[in-house]
Formats: sequence, C-alpha cells, structure tokens
Amino acid sequence: MNKRPDWDEYFLKLAMLASERATCPRMHCGCVLVRDKNVIATGYNGSIPGDDHCEDVGCLLVDNHCVRTVHAEMNALVQAARRGHAVEGAIAYVTNMPCTTCAKAFVTAGIRRVVVFSDYHDTLATQFFAKAGIKIDKHNVPPTTIKYNLKDYSSVR
Repeated sequence: MNKRPDWDEYFLKLAMLASERATCPRMHCGCVLVRDKNVIATGYNGSIPGDDHCEDVGCLLVDNHCVRTVHAEMNALVQAARRGHAVEGAIAYVTNMPCTTCAKAFVTAGIRRVVVFSDYHDTLATQFFAKAGIKIDKHNVPPTTIKYNLKDYSSVR
C-alpha cells in the first residue's frame, strides 16, 4: 500500500509540478505559497508576460545569470498580490533554495517558513532567513513516490 504523503511532501510535490511549466533551460524551479494548508499562489521561472521565452530564443545572460527570467518565488508572490491574497505568515515550498533577491522578498513579504528540496549555491538566503527568524527545512521527497527526474531540480539557475 502506498504511504500517504505528509503536508510538506504534498506541497513540495506541487512545487515540483509547477516547475514543469518553467521556460528557462538553466533551471526549472517551482514555488507554492501555502497558508493554513491551502494553496494561495504558485509560480515557476519564466519570462515576463509578452516577452520571448529562453527556451525559444536563448537566455539573456548578465554576470552568468539569466535576466529574462522571473524566478518562481517572485512569480508566486506577484500572483498572490494580483489576486489579493495576503502572504504574511505563509509557508513557501520551493524546489530549490531561493536566491538572495528572492530570499529578501520572502522576508519582506512575511513568509514564516521555507521548505526546499535541493540546495542552491551562491546565495545569502540562509543568512537573511536566520536574521528574520524564518525557519528553513530541507525535505527529501522519497524518490520512489514521485515520477520526476530529480536531477532536474539541482541544476544552476
């Protein structure tokens, strides 16, 4: 009999599913914002509305970072704002450790906990989260319970 996923595993799997919509080949990242065990917004990394997608025209790199792409975390925060959903006190489920900029946005928005699947190098997120009292949990989703290629979630943004 299959084990029923706990809440963290469930929402992290939703973030992994959201990441499949990503349009930047350098990283497929997904984010789900949850409050009171309810999804309030999702996001994945992709171009701004109306712009070309990296997968179609290539990445727009500045200092080895794609600047055409809006990160999953920012897209989730923006979707929540556009729909009038407050995120203060919410939990963010993200496939990868947020970059420094997304971490600052989470702190400012009042996110209280971040659950990630894989690490991301070259970020100050851990330091900013610690100063803000935001708990970070790394959750290892059992690979036998998902049908994703887990290596897709550990590449460089």
